[in-house]
Amino acid sequence: MSSHETDRRPQAALAVVNASAGSARTPAARDALAVLEAALPPGGLEVARTGGPEDLRRAVAGLDGRRLVVLGGDGSVHAAISALHSLGGLGHVRAVGPIGVVPLGTGNDLARSLGLQVGAAALAARTALEGRPSPVELVVSLGEDDGEDGVVVNAVHAGIGVSAAKRAKTAKKVLRKLAYPAGALAAGVAARPWHLRVVVDGEEVHDGRSGVLLVAVNLGSTVGGGARLSPTATPHDGLVDVVVSAATGPLARAGFAAAMARGQHVERRDTATVRGADVLVEAVDGRPFEVNADGDLSQPRTRWRWRCAGDAWQVLVPR
Repeated sequence: MSSHETDRRPQAALAVVNASAGSARTPAARDALAVLEAALPPGGLEVARTGGPEDLRRAVAGLDGRRLVVLGGDGSVHAAISALHSLGGLGHVRAVGPIGVVPLGTGNDLARSLGLQVGAAALAARTALEGRPSPVELVVSLGEDDGEDGVVVNAVHAGIGVSAAKRAKTAKKVLRKLAYPAGALAAGVAARPWHLRVVVDGEEVHDGRSGVLLVAVNLGSTVGGGARLSPTATPHDGLVDVVVSAATGPLARAGFAAAMARGQHVERRDTATVRGADVLVEAVDGRPFEVNADGDLSQPRTRWRWRCAGDAWQVLVPR
């Protein structure tokens, strides 16, 4: 290794691991931690095995200038960025500096969009110390008073994605990656339409009088372990990709699913796609609805609003 590479490397790092996740106890996790420990000076690595949001918040509050390395999937990255955001908003997230990510999740959709080494934990750990900082955007969730109340790192969606996530969650321990398509299939059979009005940058995309199958707000191109919901989306352009599908009938749903498997659903006449920076979704029938943000299911609301924050944080990617 060159002296230049050695100079780039941080002298200390905090590695956060979700202690309740199955990936925390895998050989891949142990390999990644071994690489981090070996590459840093003695005592330079602290490992925080967190059991919930409060544990994670306390851990990142004590970062104190060290490199933050997140071991896990999209949910773990979401949790870490959410913890940083809760401590001081977007300014605090930006001030933390480049963050390393070692993809150990089931889906790893964000990691794929970022070009990280999925399935190669040791290489990803090295990138977390020696990689090139790359600016990444965030979706910021706005509350009823339009104040910031959460963040999204990859995708947030309403409709069938929420139903699919609920079914996948129960099957995840057994089916692993197959839990996502299995959940989507079960949800597609049982789903009823949602009457949601969708407005992007002040322009109405769907008025809500007819039902929708899904509304998705995407930074990355895939969800659910590789489903190409927004094939051209990138987390680096300062905009979100919004997909609204009105494929609510049984045949239409089947057609939408088949087209999405080929990445061609965005060409359907019953599907609208638009890019923007500000998205409002509200129930015209007054029925509260949940959203799925990076796999995290919300409490129901009748109104959701999100805005895209460009260059909100930095991730370390392969050089």
